[in-house]
Amino acid sequence: MAESMKGLKRTHRCTEVTQANIGETVTLMGWTAKRRNLGSLIFVDLRDRSGIMQIVFDENDIGTDGFEKAGTIRSEYVLAVTGRVEKRGGAVNEKLPTGTIEVRAVDLRILSESETPPFPIEENSQTREELRLKHRYLDLRRPDLQRNLMVKSKVATLSRNFMAQEGFLEIETPMLAKSTPEGARDYLVPSRIYPGSFFALPQSPQLFKQLLMVSGYDRYFQIARCFRDEDLRADRQPEFTQMDMELSFVDIDDVLDVNERLLKHLWKEILGLDIETPFRRMTWQEAMDRFGSDKPDLRFGMELHDVSDIVKDCGFGVFSGAVASGGTVRGITVEGQAGMPRKKIDALTEFVKGYGLKGLAYLSVQEDGSYKSSFAKFMSQEELDRLVRAMDAKKGDLLLFAADKVKLACETMGALRCEIARNLNLIDKNRFEFLWVVEFPQFEWSEEEQRYTAMHHPFTMPMEEDLAYLDTDLSKVRAKAYDIVLNGCEIGGGSVRIHQNDIQEKMFECLGFTKEQAREQFSFLLDAFRYGVPPHAGLAYGLDRLVMLMLGLDSIRDVIAFPKVKDSSCLMTQAPSPVDGKQLQELGITFIPAEKSEE
Repeated sequence: MAESMKGLKRTHRCTEVTQANIGETVTLMGWTAKRRNLGSLIFVDLRDRSGIMQIVFDENDIGTDGFEKAGTIRSEYVLAVTGRVEKRGGAVNEKLPTGTIEVRAVDLRILSESETPPFPIEENSQTREELRLKHRYLDLRRPDLQRNLMVKSKVATLSRNFMAQEGFLEIETPMLAKSTPEGARDYLVPSRIYPGSFFALPQSPQLFKQLLMVSGYDRYFQIARCFRDEDLRADRQPEFTQMDMELSFVDIDDVLDVNERLLKHLWKEILGLDIETPFRRMTWQEAMDRFGSDKPDLRFGMELHDVSDIVKDCGFGVFSGAVASGGTVRGITVEGQAGMPRKKIDALTEFVKGYGLKGLAYLSVQEDGSYKSSFAKFMSQEELDRLVRAMDAKKGDLLLFAADKVKLACETMGALRCEIARNLNLIDKNRFEFLWVVEFPQFEWSEEEQRYTAMHHPFTMPMEEDLAYLDTDLSKVRAKAYDIVLNGCEIGGGSVRIHQNDIQEKMFECLGFTKEQAREQFSFLLDAFRYGVPPHAGLAYGLDRLVMLMLGLDSIRDVIAFPKVKDSSCLMTQAPSPVDGKQLQELGITFIPAEKSEE
């Protein structure tokens, strides 16, 4: 039967007790991680969020009743233990911060009993994720997950303090907002008072933080919850935490500078690492040309080579045909892999087909200088030699090529270089390579909508020297936008915003909005911009993803207390779920049953 805490007060967490406390009496409270009954002695590893302390129950210290009670302890029982801190009587455990000491119990209270958990509460659990997420409250007792969430909390606290010292004000923005186009799908909230109308949960605080700049708040900061109804991946969730900021009277360099200092501060305080600043900068075009990605991983080489000019007139129709139709031929050199088995090359071919590429051409430079290739018979020796030189290849190297439309070929080869680097263990997981990617295209063509859309959002300022292209060629307009990339992942992004009415109106026009449509969607912003707008810019981090990368984890679910799975559901609470019909009636909502497909 559970006992009361009355009269007891915890004096320390488990790992707060050190050798300096030897001889003192302490009271600890936590969960039973392990129990070992040796007959005359009972040992319990007591666990709380700080770690483990070994508790020793000896009948001579705790009395017969207390010793018998200790004998009933089982895994995950919640205990309150009072005892003396002593040097360990047995072997020292160097893996634990408390491995040289123990607490000899003089009093025990069992605050709560526990059923046998459905899986072991242990670090690096091998239990399937679905079972752990169903019982997430137990999974969260794991020491590794607890450390992750404590780091995330510390990152938030350090960031708040840093931003406050930099003159930022923490201001909350609304959760119930207006649905706007040009983004991912919104989560909608029906209004009871206005039947047929809906609020949208914020995808970001973008418009509100710009309005705060109009209101004169100068420097804004917020750790904000955001929501996007989109398909999930390992580093995405339908609800996530954004570390958001906006600054007035600044340009790109000002925003990049404060953020480099913020990240340097976080890495020093959390990991004890001095990261070098300023970070490298690379234009979007250079990143795509060299790495096939706007978030390149710089921890290894294997850069892309454009060999279109070398092969445009060659006898291999796959290459020459791609160039003739306005496409490209891009290749990567895999050092020392000339002997890669055909089976592995075929597996890489299947990998690129998953991106839409029809195939992969290869050429290996043998140790005797000869070539082994899937296309050598279609090209002369001179053409092959020129191609190998253009790829900076040497004996023992493997060359892989894609021939297709520029975007598809670049992006696929960019993904392939990362896949090969993972397969060959070329990535140093202890390195942190930061990069600013700048000068993004302002617009991207949507095949689905047959129009240009904003690559970031409609409020991003074009580069001043490209403003003339708004009337002539939208594909040439570059944005004053910037992403912060770490080890091949985007951890944040932002831009200088448009603060001139004429440019904002032109932007809406380029995106296909009529003046009436623009006012319907953004009238509150456009009205505010009539009353004096400072030049302003901002940036937002995905806090979950930042902490994930900082800790070298593979999924943001490991830094979120109660995450969703890939179909956006919560296995623990069974959300989303049907609601009472009365609630739907109050909201004026009815459902059309989905038609059952015929088998």
